[in-house]
Amino acid sequence: MKKIIFALFVATTLLSYAQTQLKSPAEFLGYEIGDQFTRHADVVNYFNHVADNSNMVTYHTYGKTNERRPLTYAIVSSEDNIRNIESIRLDNLKNIGVVDGSANPQKAIVWLSYNVHGNEASSTEAAMQTIYELITKKSDWLQNTVVIIDPCINPDGRDRYANWYNQVKATPYNIDQSATEHNEPWPGGRPNHYLFDLNRDWAWATQVESAQRLKIYNTWMPHVHVDFHEQGINEPYYFAPAAEPFHEIITPWQRDFQTQIGKNHARYFDAEGWLFFTRERFDLLYPSYGDTYPTFMGAIGMTYEQAGHGRAGLGIQTDEGYVLTLKDRALHHTTTGLSTVEISSKNAEKLNAEFKKFFNNDNLKYKSYVLNGSADNMEALINLLDKHDIKYGYTNAAKVSGFDFRANKQGSINANGALVVSTNQPKGKMVKVLFEPDAKLSDPLTYDITAWSVPHAYGLEAIATTSLIPANGNKKSNTINNTSNPSGAGYISKWNSLDDAAFMADLLKNDIKVRFSEKDFSNGSQNFKKGSLIITKSDNRTIKNYDKIVIEIANKHKRKLHTAPSSFATSGVDFGSPDVKLINNQRIAVLKGNYTSSLSYGEIWYFFEQQLKFPITSIDTDYFKRTDLDKYDVLIMPNGYYNGYLDKGALEKLTKWIRNGGKVIALANAVNAFSGKDGFDLKTNKPDEEEKDSIGNLIPYDQRERTSVKDFITGSIFKTKVDTSHPMAFGYSDSYFSLKLGSSSYKFLQDGYNIAYIKNPTSVSGFAGEDALKSLNNSLVFGEARLGSGSVIYMVDNPLFRSFWENGKLFFVNAIFFVNNNKFRI
Repeated sequence: MKKIIFALFVATTLLSYAQTQLKSPAEFLGYEIGDQFTRHADVVNYFNHVADNSNMVTYHTYGKTNERRPLTYAIVSSEDNIRNIESIRLDNLKNIGVVDGSANPQKAIVWLSYNVHGNEASSTEAAMQTIYELITKKSDWLQNTVVIIDPCINPDGRDRYANWYNQVKATPYNIDQSATEHNEPWPGGRPNHYLFDLNRDWAWATQVESAQRLKIYNTWMPHVHVDFHEQGINEPYYFAPAAEPFHEIITPWQRDFQTQIGKNHARYFDAEGWLFFTRERFDLLYPSYGDTYPTFMGAIGMTYEQAGHGRAGLGIQTDEGYVLTLKDRALHHTTTGLSTVEISSKNAEKLNAEFKKFFNNDNLKYKSYVLNGSADNMEALINLLDKHDIKYGYTNAAKVSGFDFRANKQGSINANGALVVSTNQPKGKMVKVLFEPDAKLSDPLTYDITAWSVPHAYGLEAIATTSLIPANGNKKSNTINNTSNPSGAGYISKWNSLDDAAFMADLLKNDIKVRFSEKDFSNGSQNFKKGSLIITKSDNRTIKNYDKIVIEIANKHKRKLHTAPSSFATSGVDFGSPDVKLINNQRIAVLKGNYTSSLSYGEIWYFFEQQLKFPITSIDTDYFKRTDLDKYDVLIMPNGYYNGYLDKGALEKLTKWIRNGGKVIALANAVNAFSGKDGFDLKTNKPDEEEKDSIGNLIPYDQRERTSVKDFITGSIFKTKVDTSHPMAFGYSDSYFSLKLGSSSYKFLQDGYNIAYIKNPTSVSGFAGEDALKSLNNSLVFGEARLGSGSVIYMVDNPLFRSFWENGKLFFVNAIFFVNNNKFRI
């Protein structure tokens, strides 16, 4: 008995000692929250300190950023819950069928995500204050609630902002909006290392932060998720409920509890005299946000927006004449974070019951999505499904009928060995959202794109069926084990995916000369399409171990090589034909900086470094006009606004370089820099305008925004016609589904090549206003205009947008390596 009493005494003493060692953020950091922007390393140190000195917190690392900063999360709950945390986690997953077994969980699980946008930096400050107050002042709520805190989703972006601000701020801080400290330089702290907006990456998980976070998120599946943000300095605070449109799968309970949470926040804000607004913006439609993705995974997903953003610094005078401080901003976020935990704790039982109901998918119209197509594109889709723990299988059915995505009507496909993704699984509603042919819109005024259908994004044949398709078949074997044949004339490889392009890029980096065919041909008993890669012994006779190198690279990339016994074709072109061209080891420059979109530049940067793995040289607009372009073969112009940058002298310099053999690839709005300019064969496409009534615009003030949607295209999918004979289209069929982000439209090229185009526009998926549709009649999507010996390639629709439109990326590669490849550079 004495031993038991002594053990209890020791445990109590140690607990008391640990709690007395726990410091507030101010005590630990040496300044009050809001007095400075805290470096990410110090945030991590504080969370480690809390975990080391409290039995109510565990702190974990779930990955690293591109710049090697840790990605972390804390689990906060009562001591008893922390001791049983694995059982609590598993019971939640059992409740919704993700894990086998039965359970009746009673604990609410709340996930708080901070600082997804690096320069919306007040929320990470609030995260430190929130965890401290939870365990020191609000521990009663933690008896039936588990709180997961990710203090900084985007450490690279946050440190970019905080370090810049700490370098330039005045002491004391200057509240004048024109002061340097309120005007960030390009690219700003909002995005991550590769300049991606991580708040648009939840569903696509292209970035390391997102992919690593989802591994943890899907092992917890929280009931409530909050994404903390900041908005303009003159907009006080936004919280739930969200705005329309709500996606149709969102349940009445999810809508109602958002309102309950909003009212709970309002109680605290009203008591302090803090202004706020709700329901006016930030809808719940596009699935890749920090509020929508959790919502479509059954949670109450919400965005909270505090006034401030990257302009506010430590303090700024707003247009209304008051000073907005970092202290205010952090306090407001701390208040809503605590309020969220409070109301979740009060409704823990209801949250668990309604969460379970969400995962019943019996009422979904489509039961299975059956997909066929390029093995590489199928594999890319499988990788996406695996990131979300979405189940799939394969069918042995000879034919499956249902809604045909490509035909946009009822049809059928050959389904033997096809991939099947069905909705009779816990995450069936997310399957519906990602795969649905066309999302229902209750309101066309949305915050983001309105179409993203995965079959179109991955370029796959797809059928949606109203009956469940059995998926017990086996995946088609894709084992590749090439062997060398030194006696042959060379090797041939197909060309229809980004994996083929990465293989080619690797060969070029290893000084292996590669050709491509501009015509179909046969060699031996096999047929090959335009664009097929040909690696000849003749071209590489000076390369030691040429066969060994080629085989190793092919096996590494899992590319099947056909060994050509002779360069003499069975039919079509021989290896020495003028239509079998050497591929330049291109010297590629990419424009960045002011006038360019940082997001678009980041998409290009990421594509080359992480997907194609091919070197580029980034050139800043600050010194581009002084750059010797003769060192480069290709110049890529990201989406941007260049009319104020490309003055007469710069355009003349660029034109001369193109005429001498240079190649410009202009993406999205960069295309407009050449519209109407002499020699560039590009003109804006404007529909015939009716004469406007001379009395002017009589649309009432409060109806202008809604009337304006007639001119909008908000991320819609259009079917385009493709000239498959052009090298830029090698690897594609005669139709391509393009994601159109706006209503910009250009006429068909008169002398150039119209590679992908729209004649009679019909939106396959997503919203397009009636006037915007008219402007797309006979409009260019991708085109090439020759200028002297060089080319300008117009990509009106950006295939690299957010890096998720996988099926468009080969157009971009073709533009770089295949188009106008008439002179090989030694």
